[in-house]
Amino acid sequence: MKQIKNFAFQGVNGAYSEQAGKNVFPNATSVPCATFEEMFACVRDANADIALVPIENSQAGRVADTQRLIPDSELQIIGEYFLEVRHNLMAIPGTNINDIKRIHSHEQGIAQCRNKILNLNKEMIVAADTAGSAKKISKLQSKEDAAIASELAAEIYNLEILEKNFQDSQNNVTRFLIMSKQKNEIKSDENDLLTTLVFVVRSIPASLYKCLGGFASNGVNITKLESYIHPQGFDVAQFYIDFEGHPDDHSVKLALEEMKFFCKEIKVLGVYKKSDFRKK
Repeated sequence: MKQIKNFAFQGVNGAYSEQAGKNVFPNATSVPCATFEEMFACVRDANADIALVPIENSQAGRVADTQRLIPDSELQIIGEYFLEVRHNLMAIPGTNINDIKRIHSHEQGIAQCRNKILNLNKEMIVAADTAGSAKKISKLQSKEDAAIASELAAEIYNLEILEKNFQDSQNNVTRFLIMSKQKNEIKSDENDLLTTLVFVVRSIPASLYKCLGGFASNGVNITKLESYIHPQGFDVAQFYIDFEGHPDDHSVKLALEEMKFFCKEIKVLGVYKKSDFRKK
């Protein structure tokens, strides 16, 4: 992977996406974007080298907006990163938990800390994002308001962390895709590779079963399969798939050749190294 000078992410400074980017590229400059569409455009227009794209979370499931936009983003997946999400309860300096009446965060932040909030008997305020909540609390300067956000957000907005690891479950992981205008130059003999593609099946009985039959018969392991509505309408089935291996591997070639018979469209989105997180 080439040297990364800057990365785009959706949200305001202090978002978990920015935290993920800084973990992977500590020397790179972050470029906040208001929407996922703006984030992808930022990379297409060469205003950022790569985009950090959240794709799924162990608690909340898939990120529907990004999965919908990725196929037409004109970007290639060049890597993946798993962020262990650690929510923090934060407020302006000098605040005591007993002072707090309202806790602000994104709906997922609220949901993932719901039992803790209920035990404290505080009002839950749903906001657009976690870091935006921290920014708001910093501006309010009220001891009656707190936010659930990242440690980075507390640092940026000069807030005091009242409780770390505030989430109800410790198993809270978000998977990010690292996407670029240039695809990876990866040889098929490299180990621990993943390939991601999207495909549209033909409108025939058992088409999905037939599409995937070649993966089973050739021993190709599928690690993720998601369906979603194609822009053409409800009667067109589109699928997103991750599988182990390289398109030039003999077994993968055979699986894809069989798949082509039952698909209207197949589009490879990237070939990249597995994250070491998968070995945990």
